[in-house]
Amino acid sequence: MEALKTVELSGALRRPSVKKNVAAIHVSGKLTLLQRKLSNVLLLNAYDTLISRASHRIDARTLCLMAGYNSNDTQTLKASLRGLAETVAEWDMLDEKGRQEWGVSALLSFAKLNDGVCEYAYSPALAEKLHDPKVFALINLNIQRQFTGGHALALYENCFRFIGTGSTGWWELETFRRLMGVDGSEYYESYKHLNAKIIKPAVAEVNKVSDITITPEIRKQGRAVSHIRLLIKRNPQLSILDIDDGAVLRKGDVYAQLRALGVSDRLARQWLGEHGEDYVSEKLAYVSRRNLVKSPVSYLRRAIDEDFSGPAAEAPAPETDRVKRLKAVQTAVSSRSPTRRDADRALFRSRLGDAALVDDFDRHGWMSALNSQSIFGFWMEMEPELFEGL
Repeated sequence: MEALKTVELSGALRRPSVKKNVAAIHVSGKLTLLQRKLSNVLLLNAYDTLISRASHRIDARTLCLMAGYNSNDTQTLKASLRGLAETVAEWDMLDEKGRQEWGVSALLSFAKLNDGVCEYAYSPALAEKLHDPKVFALINLNIQRQFTGGHALALYENCFRFIGTGSTGWWELETFRRLMGVDGSEYYESYKHLNAKIIKPAVAEVNKVSDITITPEIRKQGRAVSHIRLLIKRNPQLSILDIDDGAVLRKGDVYAQLRALGVSDRLARQWLGEHGEDYVSEKLAYVSRRNLVKSPVSYLRRAIDEDFSGPAAEAPAPETDRVKRLKAVQTAVSSRSPTRRDADRALFRSRLGDAALVDDFDRHGWMSALNSQSIFGFWMEMEPELFEGL
């Protein structure tokens, strides 16, 4: 049995970390690597409405991308979701009145794929426990995508929650086998085999790709190993590893259109995560055909939430000067080679003295609202004719 988690986020993939309630809720350690990653992304997507909504939705393509699964093999995705629905979550904890409560539930009560959208749900009892903000560990989805072994990811999740204390404490070897999902295997009853095939490879991968380093220690009873603990430190080489989970979504044309319209980075990624590019693009086109719209962003929000559709005869609403300039910047950036793009970003970033401005540029790139005037000035220097005729 392996400790699971809850999340710290809002809407679809809005934040880069998943909070897992690791102290009280346990999930079978026999999940595959892909199932572990999918479970984290699904929980991240659902957390803000975990209690208020009976089911949750996420664009299937986005789900695969955020889990690091770049494949159109829907059979594998279906098999992974089936595995999550067949996996048991168990808790043993005190309720709000201090009484001991034990419970068991399927990890997902259902999951279905329909027209490119994954809909899924947790049982009410499990959703309540997953949303309980008692004892959490933060798991960075960007880091989890670096793992190639399920045992390594399981070890990372079970160690990271102890980063504050520096040690997992002593685990009985049988407990450790359950956490790694190898309980019940005669082969791994031997510590020699467990160490060679599970512990050493998993420790090596955690230390190589994650933001922590771990060192195993053992304790013996007589000549046999009986307990194991892992000493945990921050990895100074990778502690700054915090690649933005929205990087994939930010590369798309629809995201660029949303930002040019004035939609915030967070909201743009939320809409794309929940509905997919095709749906949002359709609503953008619908809104662009409307005139006399005082607030295009508010109207677009209604169009997305209420699924506006149908022809609109009015002429397109006029673009603002700011939107035209942003589009011109996007065109200029896209026409450059990757090396030139990196050089442009580095040059502009070096001119920003204020830490808040640097942070906003690192987050939003050339769509940074705080730096918009400086960005326009920079590109006028780079390409003096860029904004002519606007």
